[in-house]
Amino acid sequence: MSAKLIRQYTVFIPNAPGALSKFVEIFYNAGMNIVGIASEVRDDSGVVRVAIDDEGQISKVITDAGFTTIETLMISYEFPSDRSGNLYKLTKALNKHGINITTVYGTSFKGDKGRIMFNVSDTEKALKVIKEEIDGEKE
Repeated sequence: MSAKLIRQYTVFIPNAPGALSKFVEIFYNAGMNIVGIASEVRDDSGVVRVAIDDEGQISKVITDAGFTTIETLMISYEFPSDRSGNLYKLTKALNKHGINITTVYGTSFKGDKGRIMFNVSDTEKALKVIKEEIDGEKE
């Protein structure tokens, strides 16, 4: 199956030079790879979300570094190729089953693959829809 659960950490950081560097240094020092990152900035502060494909308990490390964090599980789905229509097929299938996507971001990697990371209203149901309707695997 191409879909799996990963951890997302959301933090508030100041909108200032070096703030993002200080935050991502935490993951570097812990030897954890950030597989996705998104931010929103408003005036003097911002919200940063990072997706980590690691089983380690990073929340305490983030808190010990002085940041307040919210940890959530999200779905990471790797597309077999990075081409037009993949995201549409995924979102259409989830919509068909009444599953709301609340956060989404993605990337391309290894030249021909894509990864989308997203939070949904019903994670278990979404994983089942992906397995059966996108990946074509019946239980």
